[in-house]
Amino acid sequence: MSRLNYHHLYYFWQVAKLGNLTQTAQTLHISQSALSSQIKQLEQSLDVQLFIRKGRTLSLTESGYHALNYAEEIFKNGEELEKLLTSGETLPGATIRIGMLSTISRNFIEQFIQPLIKQNDCRYTLQSMSQAGLLNALSELQIDIALTNIPVRGSNKQSWQSRLLARQAVAIIGQSGLDLSGELDDSYRGQRWVLPYGENPLRAAFDAFAAQYELQPEVVAESDDMAMLRLLTRDTGALAVMPNVVVKDELDQGTLKHYLLLPNVYENFYSVTVKRRVVHPKLDMLIQPFLDLSD
Repeated sequence: MSRLNYHHLYYFWQVAKLGNLTQTAQTLHISQSALSSQIKQLEQSLDVQLFIRKGRTLSLTESGYHALNYAEEIFKNGEELEKLLTSGETLPGATIRIGMLSTISRNFIEQFIQPLIKQNDCRYTLQSMSQAGLLNALSELQIDIALTNIPVRGSNKQSWQSRLLARQAVAIIGQSGLDLSGELDDSYRGQRWVLPYGENPLRAAFDAFAAQYELQPEVVAESDDMAMLRLLTRDTGALAVMPNVVVKDELDQGTLKHYLLLPNVYENFYSVTVKRRVVHPKLDMLIQPFLDLSD
């Protein structure tokens, strides 16, 4: 059984925030001696000193600072829980939990969370997972939204709400200065390539493309991580297939070059949610700009 008395912790939290025992007692409408006694009981139960008392002033010890940080989180979550249970609403400042496919472009993720980066009234978490992990976390309400480039289909047990956020053309990318044409011709046959690995939709699209145009690619490396493919393209001299957004910085710097768009090949970026009674109020702010662009 936990020795932590949350009633005592609440009094500690109030005193720690105000830094003055008398003022806190007046605010809470209790006597100063009763307030002091509550805090002493908390210290005794945990066998730790939370304040250094010098006359009428109180200073937090190192343990006190740790306790204050945890108390802030505990009572903030309590406020959110109370609002959630009584009104069915989440506070705008509540943490928004974003799950992302481990292989998805980090530049796209940064583009998606730009509204959150530009504000300071909402905390957010980013969790990298497999596709199965994302869907499991959604179904168990561990995350508010999932971002993926793999289409999601519903089942008898679960109906996913999947939205196409962006559709980006896929290009052939390589080091600058390679002797390659701006049109698909013999210069692309027999080239060395670094390619997505496994069930990545881009790999399937490239394999079909290579077979159609008889490219006979020499595959020197494969990775299921776009960030790794970006590094391999930069350092090996091999060609890669990816949307420009993945290597935006390298293209801007001239380290890598866009040589050719693959005809009729796109990478799709999806948001996936589940139907739930309580929806984070900032989700629409994140999704709507992409929907507006697609109109």
